[in-house]
Amino acid sequence: MKSQFVLKLLLILLAGSIKATAQGDAKTWTTDQINQWFNKKEWLNGLAFQPHETINKAELARQYQLNKVYWDEAFAFLKENDLKALANGRFPIDGENVFAFITENPTKNLDSTQWESHKNYVDLHYVISGEEMIGDCPKSKLTVTKSYDASKDIANYSGAGKIYTARPGTFFIFFPSDGHRPGISPGGNKSDKKIVIKIRYAE
Repeated sequence: MKSQFVLKLLLILLAGSIKATAQGDAKTWTTDQINQWFNKKEWLNGLAFQPHETINKAELARQYQLNKVYWDEAFAFLKENDLKALANGRFPIDGENVFAFITENPTKNLDSTQWESHKNYVDLHYVISGEEMIGDCPKSKLTVTKSYDASKDIANYSGAGKIYTARPGTFFIFFPSDGHRPGISPGGNKSDKKIVIKIRYAE
């Protein structure tokens, strides 16, 4: 009986040690560990929106671990505010570390949009009402058309990538390695209302 108790205690301690080790450095997580963390969605802290399939899960896990406070603040803003009622403009969340822009503009024809990427911030895109198409492509597969502008934290590109439909209920996340092409019209150049939350990137 005593040996069984000791064995159970050792197993519990071992499991806790493994969990602590995994949580201690997301860079060392296996694909299974990353998927398990992502699919549990505890990182959303009760936010009902769904993450889009294009999100780089490994990078999200790493960024969330490094800047947990910033990410929790971003998700809390989405959860706690009536986004449809918010006016267009910039919304401070955590100084220059986390802030949001809400816009309501006509969507554009594909040839009137551009691929872009950022260095200092991660972009979280969420369509509040209406819909638009958003392009996603690794930055490494695109050709620079406008060099990085540090004052605007943006570079532009040309190239081909996959285009996805963005509607209320699902959000996209783009890291510095992700080229993205937002604001594309699904037809008719109708307006959509959206929020983009900028979250400081951790090297």
